[in-house]
Amino acid sequence: MKTPILTEKFADALVYATNLHADQIRKVDGTPYIAHLLSVAALVLEAGGNEEDAIAALLHDSLEDRGGDRTKSEILHQFGAQVLAIVEGCTESEVIPKPPWMERKQRYLRQLQVSSPSVRFVSLADKLHNARSLLASLHQYGERVWTLFKAGKEQTLWFYRALLPIYRECDRHWMLQEFEKVVLELESFDTQAAS
Repeated sequence: MKTPILTEKFADALVYATNLHADQIRKVDGTPYIAHLLSVAALVLEAGGNEEDAIAALLHDSLEDRGGDRTKSEILHQFGAQVLAIVEGCTESEVIPKPPWMERKQRYLRQLQVSSPSVRFVSLADKLHNARSLLASLHQYGERVWTLFKAGKEQTLWFYRALLPIYRECDRHWMLQEFEKVVLELESFDTQAAS
């Protein structure tokens, strides 16, 4: 497998993402949000993604969480049209306040079905890291973790299951296999057995 060359543009994206999300933390454990973005970028690189894919992984939540025309313009200017297209494809909603959860998720699923392989690839890395983090939190904190998610357990698991057929069209087999495995573990998670 060919190793991608990371240039100064990747370093610039890392600084940009860090500054953009500086005041955000992960919902369950309070980890700085940049940890999630770094993990998604790492998954993309480990699966053979190129620099544009990795930059888009760092910025995949920028429009949703820190969006607006200014952010979109900055991404286009600093990182190019391909990166912006991937970020837009990974964005569930740019509207504030966000539409209802189910409406957003159904729209996102429809969007992914017609998206480019790069969008699906970065999305898969994002959802794989989210699912892994959720499973780790369940082991650490138990079932009460589900109460921190607007959708709760059943709808969250429904969403992960609905993503699987779309991701099966990606050629990143190990990430897909890992995602399938983690979703199965989430579905069968038993707090008593984990204790």
